Amino acid sequence: MKEKKAAYVNGYAGIAGLFLLAVAGAYFFYLGTTSTKFWAVALGVVSWGIALILLSSATVVSPNQAKVILFFGQYMGTIRESGFFLTVPFAQKIDISLKVRNFNSSVLKVNDLDGNPIEISAVVVFKVVDTAKALFDVAYYHDFVEIQSETAVRHIASQYPYDTFNDDDLTLRGNITAVSDELASELQERLSVAGVEVLETRLNHLAYATEIASAMLQRQQARAILSARQTIVEGAVTMTQMALEQIEEGQEINFTDDRKVQLINNLLVSIITDKGTQPVINTGDVKEK
Repeated sequence: MKEKKAAYVNGYAGIAGLFLLAVAGAYFFYLGTTSTKFWAVALGVVSWGIALILLSSATVVSPNQAKVILFFGQYMGTIRESGFFLTVPFAQKIDISLKVRNFNSSVLKVNDLDGNPIEISAVVVFKVVDTAKALFDVAYYHDFVEIQSETAVRHIASQYPYDTFNDDDLTLRGNITAVSDELASELQERLSVAGVEVLETRLNHLAYATEIASAMLQRQQARAILSARQTIVEGAVTMTQMALEQIEEGQEINFTDDRKVQLINNLLVSIITDKGTQPVINTGDVKEK
């Protein structure tokens, strides 16, 4: 089933034409009754009947709304233009909204790629672009959107880990935009059968499940501490190397290996420690007599 344009005319012009038809019918009826011309009476009655039948086709379409026209079970087309119209007489006119809608999924509990239970939910922004598919190809398209959205969220959540120790990996927490875009792509594929266009999807809730949240928080803290220590050590080594090079080049001092090791040790301890260091002044070697 594919949407098509229904046959309709401007309602105001149509009403004017029906009024003229009714006036003509009244004239023929009067002419027939005064001159005993039965054909004129019949013509007047037929004109009135046609006017009443066409009057039943009047319909009003609001902005961002469509009218699906059914004539005894047959799809005749859709009116998307807002206004007052005359269309197929005795037809069933079904309203369907073309407005942009939001669907906020419930918080779902699923397992990520590593098997960790997580809580996740998403917001889906969509609108109907094919009224025929939305009305006839699926039962209750809004329910279809809700079920398929939650199914897609579950599937996407199971394809990625919540978080990893490798910054290059694609994760749910670290790559929300990329995950949301992939969710939108998958959801559009699922909802195309219902004539629905997905405008945007966003994850609005993402967290570890309650039973493992504490343990995962400790892991994240340990990872943060490890990363900070690694950065400090790398910086301390670089600073120590630069200090030795400047001392040796600027002062023309040549350290022995033992003195160089001692100096490096002192510099590294001073830079890396998170507490204040106590300077020790070396006054030279003391020999006992």
